[in-house]
Amino acid sequence: MVDVGAPARARILVVDDSSLVRLYYRSTLEKAGFEVEQAINGIEAMERALSQPFDLVIVDVNMPRMDGFSFLRALRCGAGEMATLPALMISTEAETRDVAAARAAGANFYLVKPVAEAELVRHVCALTGAAS
Repeated sequence: MVDVGAPARARILVVDDSSLVRLYYRSTLEKAGFEVEQAINGIEAMERALSQPFDLVIVDVNMPRMDGFSFLRALRCGAGEMATLPALMISTEAETRDVAAARAAGANFYLVKPVAEAELVRHVCALTGAAS
């Protein structure tokens, strides 16, 4: 009999220029059993996404060098799994047009900051298929 061990933890890429936001998401998600990598903008996130697989990306809208909308559009133009990687966009922008722009760029879901720990974990579980 082959022991396959525990199931792999879902890998999350958190993309936000705020170190405090990245720390909050990372600590919340790691407590919930996820593996978390970080990037400070869309360019760094794209480099990470090209070099290693992820199960979900959490991305902010307003970032230097490459914003969240541009990152998602670039991600969706990629080949293979990158094009279908689930994406959760979280931003302080709360207008209807912001949600529409996020969906048009390729976000699967949109949340407005601040996001409570339980709400973040619930959405991440839903988008990764992990048990909550």
